Amino acid sequence: MITALIFAGGTGERMNSKTKPKQFLELHGKPILIHTIEYFEEHPMVDHIAVVCLDSWIEECYKHIERNFIHKVKWVVPGGDSGQESIFNGLQAIKEGCNEDTIVLIHDGVRPLISKQLITDNINAVKQHRSAITVSYATETIVTIDNNINIETIPNREQTRIAKAPQSFYFNDIWRAHLKAQEDGLHSMIDSATLMKQYGHTLHTVISSPYNIKITTPSDYYLFRAIYEAKENSQIFGL
Repeated sequence: MITALIFAGGTGERMNSKTKPKQFLELHGKPILIHTIEYFEEHPMVDHIAVVCLDSWIEECYKHIERNFIHKVKWVVPGGDSGQESIFNGLQAIKEGCNEDTIVLIHDGVRPLISKQLITDNINAVKQHRSAITVSYATETIVTIDNNINIETIPNREQTRIAKAPQSFYFNDIWRAHLKAQEDGLHSMIDSATLMKQYGHTLHTVISSPYNIKITTPSDYYLFRAIYEAKENSQIFGL
């Protein structure tokens, strides 16, 4: 079984949206979250979808799922106090019926510029390597800083990548890592890759397009709209 876990529990404070969370901002009459879900809905290898949503927006989420003829969403559950806790809530929902062959693709609800091929590459990488961390090439120099905000190291750009999503694993591997983190009092790991690395897992990378952006700020939304409309025009006019 292959399940997509889409977490969309953020409030979107950096988006400056006064009326709704960023994942429910619309483009062409459809929320960003639905644009994201549709890739997994339409992928023939994905069996089920779990959505982690703000508790107060779950009813609204169901309305959009029904309105857009989404059939693979089997669970919509409330998020936690952190991204890590939200993902755990999603994993807990899908745990029943999972076995050692179950693969879970963990993805941001506000990362809608993915592709069918990227989903396929994640699934195949898990089958071959037990993990798939979507990354893109670093196109600018990455630096690390010290406590005085001085540059401490400048890694070789050829050996750096930007971690994105999906981040995919066998269910049992990511589930055990979450349980271990809870035992160790760790509740705010920045993402699943960080959590899995913490507990010694080898993480295999899958390259994605640099356009696989996370919509966090107003400028991200405008970039998403521009890229989306460019893709639509390409299909219509053959550009």
